[in-house]
Amino acid sequence: MKEIICITCPRGCHLTVDEVSKKVRGNSCPKGEAYGLCEVFDPKRVITSTVVLLGSDLKRLPVRTDKPISKNLMFDVMKELDKIQVKSPVKCGDIIIKNILGTDVNIISSRDL
Repeated sequence: MKEIICITCPRGCHLTVDEVSKKVRGNSCPKGEAYGLCEVFDPKRVITSTVVLLGSDLKRLPVRTDKPISKNLMFDVMKELDKIQVKSPVKCGDIIIKNILGTDVNIISSRDL
């Protein structure tokens, strides 16, 4: 059994997730059940970082994933970001890396530069 607090809405339900039966208790809505199962069996996070920026006074461009990505891929994503150099100008939302690591998740710019 794992106990977590749901963060999908302001209610903050206290969830209990049974890892054997894959049942969630304590949720007030279906979002809580989905969150509890995902958080226990395949936790995901949005990654925010920076990449090297060329042709600008600023040396780094803030970037992020456009969707949450599995936590077990975070270090691999960061290694890929270390290899990237982007040329200015860049618009907020521009795709910097499409489909990173075959995950259907894009790395996008977080700022106009």
